[in-house]
Order: sequence, then C-alpha cells, then structure tokens
Amino acid sequence: MIVLKNLTKIYRLRGQRKIVMDCINAVFPSNMSVALLGRNGAGKSTLLKMIAGTADVTSGEILSDGQISFPVGFAGSFHPDLTGAQNTRFVARIYGVDTESLSDYVQDFAELGSHFHLPIRSYSSGMRSRLAFGVSMGLKFDTYLIDEITAVGDAAFKHKSRAVFLDRMETSGSVFVSHSIGMLREMCQAGAVLENGKLHYFDDVNDAIECHSQNMNIG
Repeated sequence: MIVLKNLTKIYRLRGQRKIVMDCINAVFPSNMSVALLGRNGAGKSTLLKMIAGTADVTSGEILSDGQISFPVGFAGSFHPDLTGAQNTRFVARIYGVDTESLSDYVQDFAELGSHFHLPIRSYSSGMRSRLAFGVSMGLKFDTYLIDEITAVGDAAFKHKSRAVFLDRMETSGSVFVSHSIGMLREMCQAGAVLENGKLHYFDDVNDAIECHSQNMNIG
C-alpha cells in the first residue's frame, strides 16, 4: 500500500512558481494495478519519481508498507562507464540479491549479446531500455512503478515484456503510466487522474479513463 499525505510539489523556474501537486491525499492499495492518467506535463513521471524516492517532495509525505521499485525501464541511473553486466551486479548488491542470478536473468532477457559486457555509454537508447526493463523485472517488488514500458524494444520484445510483467502482477501491484488506453484497460483494475495539481482516485479504471477523456476534451 502507498499513502500520499498532503503531498505537494512546487517547481520554481526563472522566478515562476508552478504547483504540480497541490496537497494531494490518496491511497494506492496493495496488490492492485492502478493506471495513472493525466495530460502531458501534468506531473505523472514526477509523481512516480517521488514515490520511488528519486525526487524530493516540497511538503507532505509518502508512506508505504512494502518494497517499491525504481521507475521500471528508467535507464538514467546506470553508470555510463560501467558495462551492462557491471551495472546489473551493482543493482543486485544494492537490493541484496544474488549478483550472478540477476546477471544471468538480465543477460538472457535483455537480448544484448556481447554488448552486455560493453560500457553503457556505447548503448543505443533502445538497448538501455531493454537492460533497464530486464533489471527491473529481475527483482521482486511489492509495487512496480511503470512509465511507458510499451516503448521498450521491438514487437517480440514488447510481447515478452508484457508476459513477464503480468506474471509479476500475480503477486504484486503497480502504478502504471501509459498513453495507450487499451493497455491501461488490460493491465489495470483501478485508476487515478492527475489534473491541475489534484489527484482523483477511482476504484474502476474505466471511470478514471472517462474522467481523463473529459478533461482532455474540455482542455
């Protein structure tokens, strides 16, 4: 379970003050996949990063009774001068899992071939994404934070990624961001809509999608 208590996020840029989240209170239940919807720039990715602990809140707090993933597919935290294998082993040590087991899983899953043993700085963006998704899925979390995994890899890799994600959802929950409404309907049970700094939670993902559609039409 993830609890947002009076969560506020404010950016200041060139003297301008932008409220991205305005005293939000919400509960994301355990073992539930929740679609997070909102227009571009609404703050969806920022919220995921704050839940993951990689971005600071301005005020309020985020509470959880389980282990939360870093944003799945996010490759920005890899060290560019280390190889894919070295980065994978480093992450394994951080999370206290067997380094060789995770390395073997990621090497097989990410389909990087010899590039797995080359520095990350030599990777294409797609290769980085495949590595990041493989590392994410190789670790067991209570809640996975998903940000546009549909953009990862070719059709075959997307199919494999979806299959392993659904397997993880048998015992875990997620907060799921995607521009694909069809994927949100397939993957999620509940939904939350971020609009003008406010978050509205819906027990039925279809109600969340309808609310988001109305916001887009009005805007």
